[in-house]
Amino acid sequence: MDSSSTRRQATRQKLYEAAVTLIAEQGFSATTVDEIAERAGVAKGTVYYNFASKSVLFEELLRHGVELLTASLRDAAESTTRAGGGSADALDALVRAGLVFIERYPSFTQLYVAELWRTNRSWNSTLMAVRQETVAVVEGVLRTGVERGELSGDIDVPLTSAALVGMVLVAALDWRSFQPERSLDDVHAALSRLLQGRVGGGA
Repeated sequence: MDSSSTRRQATRQKLYEAAVTLIAEQGFSATTVDEIAERAGVAKGTVYYNFASKSVLFEELLRHGVELLTASLRDAAESTTRAGGGSADALDALVRAGLVFIERYPSFTQLYVAELWRTNRSWNSTLMAVRQETVAVVEGVLRTGVERGELSGDIDVPLTSAALVGMVLVAALDWRSFQPERSLDDVHAALSRLLQGRVGGGA
């Protein structure tokens, strides 16, 4: 990657961070391009050089964030499998990776969950596509576990995958908002016990 590409990537990252913070604080409609530029420490023209509009910036922000989440989940599952762990271990690693991501990016997670429930946004199709990529990581682990007899054959894989992703997102947001005194290890342990009760047991 050349220096100009590196600089542009760094600028886009600053714009993502500024946008997600402002939109989490005051909402999409109330946030202006001028405010995003000021928060990022760049000229207003820089925003339009990188993104055609505020809507495009937000759509790319959602895509970027969910892709980061998906990559962290995939890495956690694959690393656990390479280390000799079974499907239940890989699922547990997914839960922890999700919590780590949400602890690091709470404002993004809050926006992501809120946008999942809206259907009138121009970026809705993009959001649904990247959401499915995240769910597909969990589906892959569940299907492998069922095929190997490590997990219950009664599992509804598509629905359970979506439920597990939702569980981690909502539980983590509740943790950060209402129970911040609890440690990540404590929350992870609680979700692990719930997970074992739902998907454990061979076919």
